[in-house]
Amino acid sequence: MKRIIFIAAALAITTTVAHAGDPIIGNWKTELGDTAAIAPCGAGYCITLKSGKHAGKQIGTFSGKDGSYSGKITDPDANKTYDGSLTVSGSALKMKGCVLKVLCESQTWPRL
Repeated sequence: MKRIIFIAAALAITTTVAHAGDPIIGNWKTELGDTAAIAPCGAGYCITLKSGKHAGKQIGTFSGKDGSYSGKITDPDANKTYDGSLTVSGSALKMKGCVLKVLCESQTWPRL
């Protein structure tokens, strides 16, 4: 029983450490000038708006690592959700959302 508890604790610590150094975590400035926070949630990452008229709204869920992520992104004004991808390079996050993988739009958010 002690061994199982030890293994579970070790896995929890490893998961926390892996998330802590991930380049996606942090605050980002959207194209509209709002602040979006990306933080670990579940097995991936969630994007929540921290300022602007949609403050407090979760607008994305992504999974991945090492600067490349995929998941879902929601346009808070239209309340429509799209397949998306994120890449982090230095202090820039490039986001791409697509409808049927044909019609795509991109944004680049700087790190705050």
